[in-house]
Amino acid sequence: MSTKKYVAEALGTFWLTFAGCGSAVIAAGFPNVGIGLLGVSLAFGLSVVTMAYAIGHISGCHLNPAVTVGLAVGGRFPGAQVVPYVVAQVVGAIVAAGLLYAIARGAPGFDLAGGFAANGYGAHSPGKYDLVSAFLIEVVMTMMFLFIIMGATHGKAPVGFAPLAIGLALCLIHLVSIPVTNTSVNPARSTGPALIVGGWALGQLWLFWVAPLIGGALGGVIYRWLSEEARPAVTGTAPAA
Repeated sequence: MSTKKYVAEALGTFWLTFAGCGSAVIAAGFPNVGIGLLGVSLAFGLSVVTMAYAIGHISGCHLNPAVTVGLAVGGRFPGAQVVPYVVAQVVGAIVAAGLLYAIARGAPGFDLAGGFAANGYGAHSPGKYDLVSAFLIEVVMTMMFLFIIMGATHGKAPVGFAPLAIGLALCLIHLVSIPVTNTSVNPARSTGPALIVGGWALGQLWLFWVAPLIGGALGGVIYRWLSEEARPAVTGTAPAA
């Protein structure tokens, strides 16, 4: 059963990275009909909504090391499962980035100098925001993302609507923060493209692990304090067969 959870997390994070980053790399700037910032934001949100309904019952559909850590800190996920979940998520994101690169490089004029949806600050921020701004927005956005996840998956929340609330939250997060960091709030999603781009992207990758993990832990702690009654673990409840 645990193996199926890890495979589900890898597949789900693959989809989030491939669809979300793919929308930025392939579709955002397509001449005359590009989807732009709004389209990329929707793509990330939709990737979570679709996977939450597909694998939420198998693994809980974390798709994000910061979510896994935040849920563990918030008392909603067993600590012993954090490392294997995170490993599965990172593997899924790396495979997605590699496949996306294999597809994107087939277009005339493709150049990794365009960023390949990697996250960055300073000269590599879409809006040239500095390190402090990047750190703050990643912490705050991930904190609120975890807060929403904890609430939407609470036993007293409206049944069946958690995927929509979580997906819409991720969409909103991207609408606000793409200009600052290209939006991470997810260390796995950041790692895949950074490995393809190399250089500056790998040099700045530390921020997109540190800030989301801090934000996720804060969100978990705050919601745990705010809502103290017993809550269900976000681990999946049914076998994958």
